[in-house]
Amino acid sequence: MTLGVDVGGTFTDLAWWDGLHLHIGKTSSTPDQSEGVVDGALELADGHSIEALLHGTTVATNALLERKGARTALVATEGFADVVEIGRQDRPSLYDSFADRPTPLVKPSDRFGVVERSSLDAAANLAPANLDEVARALATARPDAVAVSLLFGFSNPEHEKLARDAIVAALPDVPVSISSEVVGELREFERTSTTILNAYLTPVMASYLRRLVERASGVGLPPEILVMRSSGGLMDIGAAGRLPAAVLLSGPAGGVVASAALGEALGYGRLISFDMGGTSTDVCRIEGGRPEVSYERAIDGYPCRLPSVAVHTVGAGGGSIGWVDPGGALRVGPHSAGANPGPASYDRGGFEAAVTDANLVLGRIGPDVRLAGSVPLRTDLAHGALSRLGTKVDLEHHQAALGMVEVVEAHMTRAIRAVSVEQGADPRDAALVAFGGAGGLHATALARNLEMAGVVIPPFAGVFSAFGLLLSPPRHDAARSVLLRSGERLDQLVGSLASDAEKAYRLETGRRPDRLRLVVDVRYLGQAHETSVDYEVGEGWEALGDRFHASHHERNGFARPDDPIEVVTLRAEAVGSPAMAWSDLPPFRPEGDAYRGTRTLFSSEGSVEASVWWRAGLAPDREVAGPAIIEEGEATTYLGTGERAIVSESGALEVSW
Repeated sequence: MTLGVDVGGTFTDLAWWDGLHLHIGKTSSTPDQSEGVVDGALELADGHSIEALLHGTTVATNALLERKGARTALVATEGFADVVEIGRQDRPSLYDSFADRPTPLVKPSDRFGVVERSSLDAAANLAPANLDEVARALATARPDAVAVSLLFGFSNPEHEKLARDAIVAALPDVPVSISSEVVGELREFERTSTTILNAYLTPVMASYLRRLVERASGVGLPPEILVMRSSGGLMDIGAAGRLPAAVLLSGPAGGVVASAALGEALGYGRLISFDMGGTSTDVCRIEGGRPEVSYERAIDGYPCRLPSVAVHTVGAGGGSIGWVDPGGALRVGPHSAGANPGPASYDRGGFEAAVTDANLVLGRIGPDVRLAGSVPLRTDLAHGALSRLGTKVDLEHHQAALGMVEVVEAHMTRAIRAVSVEQGADPRDAALVAFGGAGGLHATALARNLEMAGVVIPPFAGVFSAFGLLLSPPRHDAARSVLLRSGERLDQLVGSLASDAEKAYRLETGRRPDRLRLVVDVRYLGQAHETSVDYEVGEGWEALGDRFHASHHERNGFARPDDPIEVVTLRAEAVGSPAMAWSDLPPFRPEGDAYRGTRTLFSSEGSVEASVWWRAGLAPDREVAGPAIIEEGEATTYLGTGERAIVSESGALEVSW
């Protein structure tokens, strides 16, 4: 009796597994996400008990994007407190002189230096000299959160722990994040940035999770809630409150996990997940049943060294607003109408045309459709919004709608190229798994533009990320930088980290992990970047080197097997069992009449008559040829001329052309 709830910018998606059947639902997101989570859970459960609640949230992401985190102070080694301002030498956009780095989350006046001498050698350390003075200065400044990142904290955390003790004594109610516990890795700028992110988000995330627990407990829902990690696993709600930087990509991760499970069930070796919701589109490459995981990425310009599924996000969704720039060009997004007021057709006060309005005007969304089963759409308001937009670019409303679709699809095509072509992977070998409320409306156009192998529209496409929470295991991630140039201590250090990860997992869950995955970051001596490769204790230095050379060649197009290598960071993933597996789903059985008649659609070729189908009534092996519309309660799929969809045994639609 497990419920997965994924909150997006426009809708909150729910998937409830009772051990035999999957029940799904969708509701509008609320300003305080906990309200929508609890209200949606009660509505879907309909009086039945819920034993476990799994949650994907965008609270941390939104707080960062909107700069609504806590006022944060930084304590760093004296002389290094301004590293957050100095950053790296690289530029956000090489040829755009107006592109700036984001403003640091810690103001210069809130940066404090600790006098210390530290190095990789613990014996050379001298205790910090002015901790009490720094603690008193912090007590006077009264920040809402404190980040501590000392120069060699990744190797010798004792000084950071001393600093935390002094700060907590002076500011007992202020949360303190120390880099050695947030991200135990070298590179002081990235480590400091990640620690600041964690401190900046801790009060916001902790407050939200407290409200969620209180609301859930007040209506009989379980207070034991697991939160989705960015890396594709679940963590205890208490741990999520202490480590909010680990859930910055909590929302999209569930859909990536579900896509990997579907691909494995259908026998696809290479996939790209494509999640188009109301506010944004998230894409991620999946190979061999395993999502691409990144250990270094920037979120809204701020480096974050915690592991996350390698999702690339663009501001292109059903709520993305069409507008005209000063040069007279039609643009779409990244601004979104959200859930309120929403697109013009929602009749909630929205005035500007959104992508949903364009699809409604073109006939891809039916005039009688209720989004999420509860939001009626007004075609007349959509026509009015597109007419106003079209007047600005001298287009009638159908042409303006087609223009919006073409522009938003160009944005999403670039996003898919970013996780494939730009990373050395050929998209022509991959299938596109399209989900989210709007994913099926645009998937085939994107896949054909990139000459991809096909499109898969999964069952429960409109709530696929929530369903992915049920397929996600509890997980704990650990990392430690070591800087090894030989294999003498490799197995000892890997074994120690694996033991620490297992202990932390047991502390969070009360159980032993089902499996431990070990990853080693390796580079050629003198390189400035690493390649992550799998490793097992006992394999040895030579086997590790061979695997690194092969992986380096695959990713970068060359290898230097005669050059010495260096192990930089060790990583461990302790993973448990999910609430359910894809194979637990009952066989798909069609319900009701599939054929719903025809509807006039508008395309670049003019108006065409398209067949309309109800997805739940399509039996396995049934083929639907385009032009066609396939509707379901939470999503819609559009098939153009020459495209055909076949229903698989799982209920997924496999589209080819």
